[in-house]
Amino acid sequence: MTQSNRRVFVAATYDTKGHEAEYVVDLLKREGLDVVSVDVSTSGAASAAQVQAQEVARSHPGGPQAVFTGDRGTAIAAMALAFERYAAGNRAIGALLGLGGSGGTALITPAMRALPIGTPKLMVSTMASGNVAPYVGPSDIAMMYSVTDVAGLNRISRRVLANAAGAIGGAFRQAGVAIEDDGRPAVGITMFGVTTACVQQVTPLLESRYDCLVFHATGTGGQSMEKLLDSHLLGGVLDLTTTEVCDFLFGGVLACTEDRFGAVARTRAPYVGSCGALDMVNFGGMETIPERYQGRKFYPHNPQVTLMRTTVEENAAQGEWIAAKLNQCDGPVRFLIPEGGVSALDAPGQAFWDPEADAALFAALDANVVQTPQRRLVRVPCHINDPLFAQTAVDHFLEIATH
Repeated sequence: MTQSNRRVFVAATYDTKGHEAEYVVDLLKREGLDVVSVDVSTSGAASAAQVQAQEVARSHPGGPQAVFTGDRGTAIAAMALAFERYAAGNRAIGALLGLGGSGGTALITPAMRALPIGTPKLMVSTMASGNVAPYVGPSDIAMMYSVTDVAGLNRISRRVLANAAGAIGGAFRQAGVAIEDDGRPAVGITMFGVTTACVQQVTPLLESRYDCLVFHATGTGGQSMEKLLDSHLLGGVLDLTTTEVCDFLFGGVLACTEDRFGAVARTRAPYVGSCGALDMVNFGGMETIPERYQGRKFYPHNPQVTLMRTTVEENAAQGEWIAAKLNQCDGPVRFLIPEGGVSALDAPGQAFWDPEADAALFAALDANVVQTPQRRLVRVPCHINDPLFAQTAVDHFLEIATH
């Protein structure tokens, strides 16, 4: 389906946000855009929307009766699932604009995450000035703070909603403009500040053959990369910075999920990984560090970020966890061990230099990864930011990606 056959969809709970939604719909229509309004309210009452809540609810596996339960909490969760399934199977959605408070935002954003990367998504929300990670996740959702509650039209809300209409309309039109594509397959690469030197050497070695997409390993960065891998939009991965595992296992703020490496297993895509920044757990300011970690080795990255050095025991646990994940990957896998250190801070004379801790990580990988002709550990006798390591990573990737 071409962009000319798609529409701008506007979603809201029409029993409480109907006037605001219709205001936006009218603005978009004045701009000559084809608009579809969708009611995702849980009251079950008829509304002015083109797509009624009852129709959306039919997308729930349990049907409308599973949505219109009379209990707000369960009804919102069920409608969220129904709308997510409705959106995922609807190829007519060329852009999605949502309006909501806390409930509406939780209800609408899963459907946005189900849409492909690149489809314009804008959520006008009272929650957009706080922590939006639970709503955005690994997707390209834009959040706009509503300033006033989305409860009536006034001089402020009209302006904010008009800006939202202009933004989604412009994004929808832009989505129809062809983006330059030279035919190179895309490859995902993970990076952290302390592995930047490595990635900056890897990308020039690959960019003549591959479109290099670098992902900041902040938890959602790894999820975004794996979402693209699951969507078959990447031709392979150089997962050189697996630091999100530290935070997942030990309570840091930049954690992956239990599904880390899952897309690699599911797609069997060419995979070269490494131990980048497995020497650190990320916290906020020093005052945010859990009591159980008092007395540990810390490095103040900046006033908002404090890094904690992983121990021998923690590194052994990480090695076992990663090995178990890699053992589920039956595609071509090469996991590189940089024997000279895993980050810029893990080097002689630097704050996190600890050969004993690194040795525990490497030994756990050696002991637990089940090596096969497809799945191999590769020891590299240098630091992760050394040119030899970058060249080795690229050589192994090219070998498995071209066979």
